[in-house]
Amino acid sequence: MVVRPLLALTAFTLLVCSIFHAPVLADDKATIADPHWKYRFNQPPPRRWMQPDFNDRGWAVGPGGFGTLGTPGARIGTEWNSPDIWLRREIEIAEIPESPGLLIHHDEDAEVFLNGQRVAQVKGYVTEYKVIPLKDKAAEALKQGTNLLAVHCHQTGGGQFIDVHVIDTKNVPKLPTPEKITHPKLTKLITEWGSEVTAENAWTEYPRPQMARNNWTNLNGHWDYEITSEEQQDVPERWDGKILVPYALESKLSGVQRLLDPKEALWYRRTFEWSEKIDSQSLLLNFEAVDYECDIWVNDKLVGSHKGGNDPFTFDISDAVKQGTNTLLVRVEDDTEAAQLRGKQVLSSRGIWYTRVSGIWQTVWLEAVSKLHVEDLKIDTDAASGSIRVHADLSRSLKQGEQLQVTVHDGNKAIAKKESGSGSVEFTIDSPKLWSPSNPHLYGLEVAVLNADGAPVDRVHSYAGIRTVGKKKDAAGHWRFTLNGKFIFHWGTLDQGWWPDGLLTPPSDEAMLFDIEYLQAAGFNMIRKHIKVEPRRYYYHCDRLGMLVWQDQVSGGNEPKWTRLEPNPEDAEWAQADHEQFMDEFERMIDNLENHPSIVVWTPFNERWGQHQTMEVGKWTVERDPSRQVNIASGGNFWPVGDIVDDHNYPHPDFHFQDGRFDPFIKVIGEFGGHGYPVEGHLWDPNNRNWGYGGLPQNQDEYRQRYLQSLEMLNDFRKRGIAGGVYTQTTDVEGEINGLITYDRKVIKIPAEELKELHRRLFEPLPETANAE
Repeated sequence: MVVRPLLALTAFTLLVCSIFHAPVLADDKATIADPHWKYRFNQPPPRRWMQPDFNDRGWAVGPGGFGTLGTPGARIGTEWNSPDIWLRREIEIAEIPESPGLLIHHDEDAEVFLNGQRVAQVKGYVTEYKVIPLKDKAAEALKQGTNLLAVHCHQTGGGQFIDVHVIDTKNVPKLPTPEKITHPKLTKLITEWGSEVTAENAWTEYPRPQMARNNWTNLNGHWDYEITSEEQQDVPERWDGKILVPYALESKLSGVQRLLDPKEALWYRRTFEWSEKIDSQSLLLNFEAVDYECDIWVNDKLVGSHKGGNDPFTFDISDAVKQGTNTLLVRVEDDTEAAQLRGKQVLSSRGIWYTRVSGIWQTVWLEAVSKLHVEDLKIDTDAASGSIRVHADLSRSLKQGEQLQVTVHDGNKAIAKKESGSGSVEFTIDSPKLWSPSNPHLYGLEVAVLNADGAPVDRVHSYAGIRTVGKKKDAAGHWRFTLNGKFIFHWGTLDQGWWPDGLLTPPSDEAMLFDIEYLQAAGFNMIRKHIKVEPRRYYYHCDRLGMLVWQDQVSGGNEPKWTRLEPNPEDAEWAQADHEQFMDEFERMIDNLENHPSIVVWTPFNERWGQHQTMEVGKWTVERDPSRQVNIASGGNFWPVGDIVDDHNYPHPDFHFQDGRFDPFIKVIGEFGGHGYPVEGHLWDPNNRNWGYGGLPQNQDEYRQRYLQSLEMLNDFRKRGIAGGVYTQTTDVEGEINGLITYDRKVIKIPAEELKELHRRLFEPLPETANAE
């Protein structure tokens, strides 16, 4: 038999085996190559698409098989995660074998056509390749010369895969390991800010607004990069090219768009100039975020290592740096689906799970400081007393005569100043201007470290919003949120912070601000930041604009059975080392963000993703930060700890009141809605499964009516004691088209002014909450 190799397919596609130019003996099995197919995910013209003379110009081209990673027995050459796939490929047969057949792996239903005639139909799924003999009319469909092999595969849920080969059943060939998928889905979408990004303007803003210094050096821009096996520990001798920092390897804006395999390491290299003497000062190297584990060298000296993909970290490189040219080297490993916190990242993006993000994904920068300097600030405020308390963690203890000096500013006017030899200072502000969404007043803070002569050796600028987060019962006995002693209904969106061009990294500060300003203009007073930690400037903008934030911990790891709000909840089993890493990263998130007045709720778990040792984690969180509310598991397995009980329901809001069992807690609907509406020309992948909850509406009017219905239902629940609601979601994300804005931020589906008018009903005073904010 003579055949040119055909393409292998995975999940919902059939993999076609190669046919060879000479018979293959059973004791001398050949390995066949995986050819390329033409394919599409949207239905082609029926009764025509499988015919040899059908015009398939414009169909995509890719190697087989087709499917999703993790499907049992699958050999993925091209990712496919939509309900259907149609495949076509020409094969050349010089000699028809005596026993022709198909070597097929299907998940799920598949049809196979040869030269327009259906020769096989299979139902359900298999977990390994099967041989299907072609007999009678099916065998007669084969001819010498050019043949057209066509396949349709349909999948309903779970994993998916299709791979088909035409073979001699007496000489079944071996299948090779498919070529590794090294590139993410290449979308045409780009934001207007992303289209303007260059190496010169990539994130030039100061990255730490709550502890700002004037003397800093931005290291964003083009770096050398190289990808090696994880076993390689030696510095690469050659480099693949340039990557634009701070955008992740997989992102469009990085200029690379390469997937990092869990068995690979990503290396970065750049040089920087340093002209100052180091003896009298310290030079600090700051990384705002690197996903996930990294080692850092300066001039071939290891200066530090870090584990955790979502928090900033700093190394003192004074002992490694020199005057003149210095070399900075970073090595990263990222085992995305191992026991590490990863949020929505997966190896094979699909549905609500998105493209993996590896390496440096936030700003890298240097700052020169005095040997005695401020390392961290802790700022506490109280609305009732009008107090601001500032505690500074210093690089060393203050000596005799050295002092911490703090000045409070209201606008440009200094209104109070104090010195202390202890590192802590407290003020009581007369007639304080309290921070709230309607009046987000911020007091400026200037924190200086004075030497024994009274001269400043370090100075940082910060700010404080005087506010108190609380809760109290309304007249009907329902627990409600309060801010500065007044009832306030929390109304926000689920905000995931993903971008088609930067993935987890916003293309720019201006782009990031766009989302917040749209939501505020639309009448939302809160954002639920969903299992992502944003750049620190994001929270600064929320502080100054007056946007409340519910902050999720990033998820990952094993998960238990999902029991939601039912009694007798379950926890997942975690290794102690994994739990300790979870707690380390949780503590770092709180430590880095706790000074932001906008953040009012901590959420350790989302649904039951990675939910484990819930009571222990909840009690720790309450003790760690008693100044905020704790939502132990938003929509997850409820355990009686913290302040909030949270139910999720799609598409419309619902809450499962259970005969008073939740009376001790603030009740919220932490996710609902998700009404999808596709906007042509603004879809991440127009050929993929683009979806929203409850099916897609027929037109924009139906979309708006669905939104209004959910809103009215939420308002009814508000009257029954629900204290907050979260609509899914701010923007479309990859295949999810249930955002109020398209993924590229170019189309607003419902204008902000229209939404604001609709949302007024949620803030109309209830008789039992007459003093609402």
